Amino acid sequence: MKLLLAAMAIAATSLMPFAASAAEITVYSGRGESFTAPMFKLFEEQTGIKVNARYGSTAELSALLREEGDKSPADLFLAQDAASLVSNEAIFAPLPSELSANVLPGFKPESDKWIGTSGRARTMVYSVERVTEAEFPKSVYDLTAPEWKGKVGFAPGNASFQAFLTAVRVVDGEEKAKQFVEGLVANEAKTYKNNTDQLQAIADGEVDVALVNNYYLTRFKLRDAKFPVAQTFFEKGDIGNLMFTSGAGVPAASDNQEAAHKLIGFLLSPAAQQYFSASIGEYPVTGGVIPNDTLGAVADPAAFAPKVEIEALADTDGTKKMLTELGLI
Repeated sequence: MKLLLAAMAIAATSLMPFAASAAEITVYSGRGESFTAPMFKLFEEQTGIKVNARYGSTAELSALLREEGDKSPADLFLAQDAASLVSNEAIFAPLPSELSANVLPGFKPESDKWIGTSGRARTMVYSVERVTEAEFPKSVYDLTAPEWKGKVGFAPGNASFQAFLTAVRVVDGEEKAKQFVEGLVANEAKTYKNNTDQLQAIADGEVDVALVNNYYLTRFKLRDAKFPVAQTFFEKGDIGNLMFTSGAGVPAASDNQEAAHKLIGFLLSPAAQQYFSASIGEYPVTGGVIPNDTLGAVADPAAFAPKVEIEALADTDGTKKMLTELGLI
């Protein structure tokens, strides 16, 4: 990782030849500090633009942006999922077209109000000691079947699970979404705070499978190559293989939009995209990036992901209402 960060620093020098600036920008980051802080530091060193990061969950910061309105100090919003970006489009200013020139289709909206910076996929993680390939469920819905009783973990309060459930509501209907969650509960699925806890629960023998984002396993594998958990997709097109876009938007009320655009450009640079792939295990949104070999069976998410319009995932409030009524959050 240190070598990759050094390469990023060298690349950034040539990628951003503009003069150093005394400007400061405030970033509301729904992406974790361990993910983003190294890149913010390099950006500061190469540009002279200080990054004041406020960290929190994507859902919390998204709600804060709407609450603050034109008085928000945020110059950039980094979101874990596109649903939060879509729901805040009215707040964002259009981005310069040159920022999206090298971004792959599917990671940029027609509105130009935000842009994807990396991709993530929903996967099923499983114990390599207790689950065989022959036992893999064909669909995420199969996890409510009797053979999985007491063996499944999920995180109802996690923003990515909520975005996934929103997709279920959009694609298969409200009733199907409710039946699925009720089925998990009836099948004695165990609830966890986040993705990390679910992976550890599998290693500890609490559950055999869980629903997470793909890059969390990469973090465990980088620390311990023998960590006894692997991941897989469901059958092609299954809603359980939902592809997510993490991205960024610039509030129209910001007085530092140019500096915010420079930070977005940095996050889309070849070196930063390689960092997302190699050190985090996420999927690049630009071409020419070397794949992360820890991804294994989930290295090609586009081949397995269902077709879901990004804009359709905005109603996370309806999903939270459902989960609240079911007593899960």
